[in-house]
Amino acid sequence: MIDYVVKLTKDATKVSPLDHDRLREAGFDDRAILQITLIAAWFNYINRVADSLGVGRD
Repeated sequence: MIDYVVKLTKDATKVSPLDHDRLREAGFDDRAILQITLIAAWFNYINRVADSLGVGRD
């Protein structure tokens, strides 16, 4: 799962159905894959918003 999230974070266009198959082989169903994807994408989004607005910088 961590490898998938890192790949999604670095370049989501590189994620392929093969990555989803690997998650299924590790025991994740489609709902879990969706949840993993949504949570990682949300964190990536909100961190970019915060970074661009300077939130949390001293």
